[in-house]
This record gives sequence, structure tokens and C-alpha cells, in this order.
Amino acid sequence: MSELIAISALIGDRTYRIKINPSDEEIVRKTLKTINDKILEFKTMFAGKDMQDYIAMVMIWYATEKTKEGNAGIEKINLTNQLDTIEKLLDHQLAKK
Repeated sequence: MSELIAISALIGDRTYRIKINPSDEEIVRKTLKTINDKILEFKTMFAGKDMQDYIAMVMIWYATEKTKEGNAGIEKINLTNQLDTIEKLLDHQLAKK
């Protein structure tokens, strides 16, 4: 098992010291960039809010995106299962002839 590494995670206007697996560093940094980019986007769309509001908006957006991705994966699995069933039925029908 690999040792954890410490990184500084900037979210909004605060820095957090977190420990992660070295293999996760790239994805964590990309996620932090996405979060901070979205915070800036929401700051331009909704002027006058405080940072906590923007972070809450981004977290809701991010969680919703992940849920949509998960649902798409489930739908793909269901479609694949249905296609497999149809293929088996067709193979069975062809075997009868």
C-alpha cells in the first residue's frame, strides 16, 4: 500500500491540507480546478452572494452531475442487458429453423 501525500486544496478562498493517494493526485487536482472554475462562473451569474453560498451551489451542481453520470451508466447496463436478451431470442429462433 502506498503512502499518502499531503497537498494543499484551494476551494474558493480557503486552503485545506489533505492527504491523498499519489495515484489520485491528478484527479483530485482536476476536481479542484473544476470546482473553482464553477465558483467563478456562479460568482458572475449571482452577484452579491458570499463564498459559502457559491460553494454550496457548486457542490449541488457537482453532485447532480455525478448522479446524472451514474444514471447514464445504469441505463447503459440496462440497454446492454435488453440487447443481450433480444440477441438470445433471435439466436433461439434461428436455431429452430
